[in-house]
Amino acid sequence: MTTHRNTPPHGTIRDWLNKRAAETPDGISHIFPDDGSTLTWLQLRDHAAGIAGGLSANGTQKGESVAICLPNSREAILCLFGILYGGFRATPLNLVAGPEAIGFALAHSRSRSIFVGSGQRDLIDAALAAHPNELNTLPALDDPAWSGPFSNCDTVDITASDEALLMYTSGTTGRPKGVLHSHAGLLAGGWNSCVAHSLGADDRALCVLPFFHINGLCVTLIGPLVSGGSVIVTERFANRHFWDHCERHRATWFSVVPTIISHLLHSDRTPSPDVVRNIRFARSASAALSPDIQAAFEQRFGIPIVETMGLTETAAQILSNPLPPDTRKTGSPGIAFGNEVTVLDDDFRRLPAGTSGELAVRGPNVMLKYADNEEATAAVFTPDGWLRTGDLGYMDEDGFVFVTGRLKELIIKGGENIAPREVDEALYASSDVIEAAAFARPCDRYGQTVEAAVCLRPGSRMTAGDLRELCVEKLGAFKSPDRIFVLDSLPKGPSGKIQRLQLAALTEGLSAP
Repeated sequence: MTTHRNTPPHGTIRDWLNKRAAETPDGISHIFPDDGSTLTWLQLRDHAAGIAGGLSANGTQKGESVAICLPNSREAILCLFGILYGGFRATPLNLVAGPEAIGFALAHSRSRSIFVGSGQRDLIDAALAAHPNELNTLPALDDPAWSGPFSNCDTVDITASDEALLMYTSGTTGRPKGVLHSHAGLLAGGWNSCVAHSLGADDRALCVLPFFHINGLCVTLIGPLVSGGSVIVTERFANRHFWDHCERHRATWFSVVPTIISHLLHSDRTPSPDVVRNIRFARSASAALSPDIQAAFEQRFGIPIVETMGLTETAAQILSNPLPPDTRKTGSPGIAFGNEVTVLDDDFRRLPAGTSGELAVRGPNVMLKYADNEEATAAVFTPDGWLRTGDLGYMDEDGFVFVTGRLKELIIKGGENIAPREVDEALYASSDVIEAAAFARPCDRYGQTVEAAVCLRPGSRMTAGDLRELCVEKLGAFKSPDRIFVLDSLPKGPSGKIQRLQLAALTEGLSAP
């Protein structure tokens, strides 16, 4: 068991917005390349206070959910911090989850009000058709209704332990679960990234991950709130603009997922020397990073990648590799910063170094509970307070964690456990592979058999047979995929993480060598 000791921030999101507005009122908090605008800390605080007052005047009660159906944007930033400033419960909706999941989240959260972007109105209409619900659609932020008197409205008293965020899991194996975080939990989650990455007021993040995913929200929004740094906010990842945004706005770090790293690596676009000098590190999260992809990226671009790991239930980061020149271990998401991480057996006993089991975490960034789901909450916590992550792995003598797979994704072929990540990494050894994911297919002979899907770089002549031979060379025939499907792209969740559990159904009936 390891932990990096630090003291998480005290107070609430409101306290920290007030602190930033008082200490650096003219300091830039956010930059929006899509529309060319910026926000200072004072502007952000004042807008947030006005929105909080407006919500209160409209009858919104302390702790009540206010839904957000917006892409990354200036408006989304203001809505999020306005809800948090007022002591309400921000409920960001996953814009790619589909009408059924969004309708469920709206009904389950008991949201009475929602901020909706012009491009998302049809989505909300479809969601409400699936789950009828009376909602108050709030006016656009440039509406005069938000100006003037609301900025002086009284706000309710809030404490660090009050509920601040209700974020829904992706729900790939059933109904989405609503994860509840307090103000203290969100600040602790942001603080963990600050400590692990030595973030300060001079740092500027490039944010390309959506706010309705915990990585985008806690790491690249709450982290800079705590550190006093700033954020470049784009609506989505775009390969053609990525390095330009880094250069024009002088980014010093960015947080992405392995699929984005792979796409940047396989692109013909290259950062300028100024970008390479300015960027201290790239942060990889949300899924395992292939060692081959990491090595190729660092060799080509000269930017070190810090692999990390986090969950919605832990306000993002629980593990991180240290920054260079300290030791990083390829293939590991690192050591614990700001919380405790251990490995448990089936009876919830801690296992010694080198022994595989389920990873568990305990600390101030861990969720309060699953909203209105006592059964799921009880199942995920051990009697002594460890949150079970559902990830399999082990810890070495230095405290570095190595993740071997997910409990729900483990392939059991003829009674032998095969971690999909082993197969993924064998496939990524080919420089032609941009995306790869192994998965299980039921079969009569072994119970399950190994299959995989890949996306190849444009113009590649690599065949499924070539990739199969590569896997046999690295893994042996038994663990290698019986079939490999070459697809235009692989299904992904809101953060860009490949949705492995969807692949069996997606490839059903397709032919493959």
